[in-house]
Amino acid sequence: MGIEMVCCTDMGRIRKHNEDCIGGNKSLGLVVLADGMGGYQAGEVASEMAVNIIMKELHTPFKTLPNVKHRTSHRYHAATVRLEKAILKANEAIYEKAEQQVRYQGMGTTVVAVLFHNLMMSVAHVGDSRLYRLRGNEFSQITKDHSVRQELIDCGIYTPEQARHSPNKNLVTRALGVGELVDVEIQELRILAQDIYLLCSDGLSDMLDDSDMHAIVQKADTLEQAAQLLVEAANAKGGKDNISLILVRLLPAATKPRKGWLHQLFGHRQNDFQTHP
Repeated sequence: MGIEMVCCTDMGRIRKHNEDCIGGNKSLGLVVLADGMGGYQAGEVASEMAVNIIMKELHTPFKTLPNVKHRTSHRYHAATVRLEKAILKANEAIYEKAEQQVRYQGMGTTVVAVLFHNLMMSVAHVGDSRLYRLRGNEFSQITKDHSVRQELIDCGIYTPEQARHSPNKNLVTRALGVGELVDVEIQELRILAQDIYLLCSDGLSDMLDDSDMHAIVQKADTLEQAAQLLVEAANAKGGKDNISLILVRLLPAATKPRKGWLHQLFGHRQNDFQTHP
């Protein structure tokens, strides 16, 4: 399948600098979004490191791939394992930088990354940056937040609507860089032509209900228009945090000459973007 990809990041109406970072590579089928946290400017350092390292690791030819089983331990595809390892490497680098420099102590970042290959996708995330999918008329959240809010919902203490107004809604239970080790949640899902995927920071999902995002993405004529309308809607609701998103639409095979996933994943080195204000 071919891939159409649009990215957008906005400071919002309250914050004085942007700690989000986004990146992607169309030929690899890779998109990454990170939302940094920490002291002054440390959050943006962490998020930028995460995106750069993950993209670099997936960009480098993987010469040993033919020696790797199709599904490591009969469970995950080799591409999924590689994506997870790239995130673990980013965690290690961020943690070490924070340990070495006082001004970066305590910095960390969420991350959500997707790698499209053949008729499937590998998803990896840490924290509360999200991945949604629009398939036909169904809009669903693919990732599950690693946050205090989500744990309170799981325990039945809050309903999802009540949790939106909880004072601890932005406390994450996992993040890159805050410890030597991190548990990366990974998934593998089948993909279909015309699927639309939305990666976003909580600056979008905290401001807009899922139904609001669904309506905007479904009604927009183009991905560019959808991205613009999503940011405008989040700012209209208060824009309390940085707002970042990546939209991906999967195109039918006839739209783009088909190439094997090995070629897409490890052969090309074009069509990169990386955005950090």
